[in-house]
Amino acid sequence: MLNLPKTTEFNRRIPKQKFYENLNITPALKKQFVDVIKIIYWRNKIAATTMNLAPGKNVTEIEVFEVRLNGPKLDEAVLRQIDKEIPYHILFLLEYNKQYQAWIGYKEAAAGTDAFKVSGYYHTDWMAECELPLKVDGLNLDVVYENFVRQLAGDALQSGKTEESLQEAVRRSEQRAQLEKQIAALQAKIRKERQLNKQMEINAVLKQLRTKLKAMSC
Repeated sequence: MLNLPKTTEFNRRIPKQKFYENLNITPALKKQFVDVIKIIYWRNKIAATTMNLAPGKNVTEIEVFEVRLNGPKLDEAVLRQIDKEIPYHILFLLEYNKQYQAWIGYKEAAAGTDAFKVSGYYHTDWMAECELPLKVDGLNLDVVYENFVRQLAGDALQSGKTEESLQEAVRRSEQRAQLEKQIAALQAKIRKERQLNKQMEINAVLKQLRTKLKAMSC
């Protein structure tokens, strides 16, 4: 897939039950696996052994998983569950009705453990596979992975800080999303508030949050 070299092809089916049987997950999440996912394929393995790439310090392999769906919407928690169970970095290609979305989460080792933690996911809209804005760019796996994340994140990780690391960009993106959520909640609250003094208090907080949000874009 993605015009990757044949040396990367793996093409192994993964039983979806692997990700919910005998694991402590919610009934709602299990229902997503059972009802929404049709089949999961491990399509490609991008590694120093399969491509002309140097090993990364943090990334040893990038797996490409094709997840075929019965419908156009999949809960992000499903991808997080798969990411949690697989100790490698994963690029997900969701397929529905011959259209694709590419998804990737910022995945890093949790300090002092062998576990991984995944921050928010970035993804494309639905499109033909050949239109997905993805290419292998870099000389080692750390850089290839970082560029995958940036390619899918687009403007979400852009800033005027040229020396900003991927980790810093992701943290800033998360903080920005949180601020936007708080602003939206306060805007809804101020519309419902009837007392003028309360409206003024909320508006003062809104101004502070908007100032912070504007500063994060610089």
